[in-house]
Amino acid sequence: MSLLSPAISSLARMRLWRIEGWKNNPVDAQREVLQDLVTSAQYTEFGRKYQFHELFNIRAFKEAVPMHEYDDLKPYIERMMNGEQNILWNTPVYWFAKSSGTTNDKSKFIPISDESLEDCHYKAAKDALTMYYQFNPESELLTGKGLVIGGSHNINPMNNEAQYGDLSAVLLQNSPFWGHWIRTPDLSIALMDEWGSKIEKLAESTIKEHVTSISGVPTWTLVLFKRILEITGKKTIAEVWPSLELYMHGGVSFTPYKEQFQKLIGKNINYIEMYNASEGFFAAHESPGDDGMLLFTDHGIFMEFMPVSEYGKKDPETVGLQEVETGKNYAPVISTNGGLWRYLIGDTIQFTSLEPFRIKVSGRLKHYMNAFGEEVIVDNTDKAIAIACQNTGTVVTDYTAAPIYFSGSSNGAHEWLIEFEKEPDDLTAFTREMDAALKSINSDYEAKRYKDIALRMPVVHSMKKGTFTEWLRSKGKLGGQHKVPRLSNERKLLEEILELVN
Repeated sequence: MSLLSPAISSLARMRLWRIEGWKNNPVDAQREVLQDLVTSAQYTEFGRKYQFHELFNIRAFKEAVPMHEYDDLKPYIERMMNGEQNILWNTPVYWFAKSSGTTNDKSKFIPISDESLEDCHYKAAKDALTMYYQFNPESELLTGKGLVIGGSHNINPMNNEAQYGDLSAVLLQNSPFWGHWIRTPDLSIALMDEWGSKIEKLAESTIKEHVTSISGVPTWTLVLFKRILEITGKKTIAEVWPSLELYMHGGVSFTPYKEQFQKLIGKNINYIEMYNASEGFFAAHESPGDDGMLLFTDHGIFMEFMPVSEYGKKDPETVGLQEVETGKNYAPVISTNGGLWRYLIGDTIQFTSLEPFRIKVSGRLKHYMNAFGEEVIVDNTDKAIAIACQNTGTVVTDYTAAPIYFSGSSNGAHEWLIEFEKEPDDLTAFTREMDAALKSINSDYEAKRYKDIALRMPVVHSMKKGTFTEWLRSKGKLGGQHKVPRLSNERKLLEEILELVN
């Protein structure tokens, strides 16, 4: 064990009492966060419009400020990107995270203030590190380097002061000087935006580094692993980086990828999930294997939770932490120290525990299949895919699915495009296993599949390797946090991919 490890572990434990404070008093922590936000922004244009100086409790805040989606705040954000200040937040905002949580033709630009960097993203990262050392006090994590597979960074041409990039790029660009000592690769490589060249340079520049942790989107991490093994001639990543002990992931479910990671790495390591979006750092695992991530309640974000059934209503209801239930789908509504106010981020979550509050990301508010009342969400399909893979010795790289609507001659179905790392010996058997697993997970789906009355057996297409990457490239969305949406309630995306293949 390195002599540095006990010192780092001691520092992490010293921070633990702060975590215990908000973890044990989450409702009080949230009240204080909201009061700080409203007080800070009361003299902004937005704060004056909604009379923040008169809002003294949560109820008054919810009654005064309407719920917003991105298009509602876009006019304010565009003015900020053109150099205007004191619009949504009271300190200057020069950075914007180009949101790429899903693949759309439109981009969203999320304002990033100094406060959101320091008191949300970086503070939460430190807390996640502290929790990891609490779980693993003998860790040598910080004796080596963390390999960061980040996004790209560009300068916004509308304003010489304003810059934008993927969230990971913004965080890297603003990280303290000591952060660069414990990170690899060099910033010039980390911020490249052409992913073919970037993977090559990532591999070449990190092979000889002492890498102890990796963070990045699973799909691109797997691409990097395979390229490194090709260059080195090694059989496993553990042979390249014997001290690798941690992989940090988020953004998509890790369930379909874990088997591939274990095989390529070649030894047991820890896997930690984090919920770190462009809008804020919301949660992270306290320890590997936890059922859900600990909700961060003292990190500059006030949270409300909208039951998914409220979406689309004129005045949707939200609940606070005191009223949430486990196993129910909620859409988080956030107010942040970056200037987002009662903002619907578009994810859906479920609480897995109420003491303490732990959550898991269950999907996207607009990414589901419910053409026949089946209410299938990404969490359901990820689990069904994993079960089918386990039962058939198959490995799935990526997938998307959409409904086949009723026609005059047949009832409905779900159509799946699946890219396999390891093809099933029998695609029909794989389909049956996946269908059976989905029935066991989702009772609404099971009811619609009863005797094929509403839904018949799924239609599954095995796609050649690289199909989804090629589609992302065709949309100008290759790399970074970009990914193919798992589910859609209409067929546009699926038809585009099929057309591309044909």
